[in-house]
Amino acid sequence: MIRILLAEDDDAMRQYLARALERAGYDVSPVDRGTAALPLLEAESFDLLLTDIVMPEMDGIELAQHAARVAPDMRVMFITGFAAVTLKAGNAVPQAKVLSKPFHLRDLVLEVDRIFGLESAKGL
Repeated sequence: MIRILLAEDDDAMRQYLARALERAGYDVSPVDRGTAALPLLEAESFDLLLTDIVMPEMDGIELAQHAARVAPDMRVMFITGFAAVTLKAGNAVPQAKVLSKPFHLRDLVLEVDRIFGLESAKGL
């Protein structure tokens, strides 16, 4: 099963995203900030880091850069509601996908499926 580490500081959004991805068949470990993701990155193996860019304590770009050192094969997808930080994310982690809020859950699942080369037959 594909494992996703989800870092999102907004409680409602984090629950919403985790539920949708779990329903689509992914194993999701949600955390509320970048610093909470660090011990999980050290102790466990994930296929995808799905992270908000703008978070307190440690932003998603810093988290992704740390993840690249610890788990270089892990893929990264950023989610953000701030258009201005999209360019910064693309420059800092060029191989990462950036999904701008607002987005439909179907779009998120389709993008995650694409990252892993899966055909999405899931109706959300």
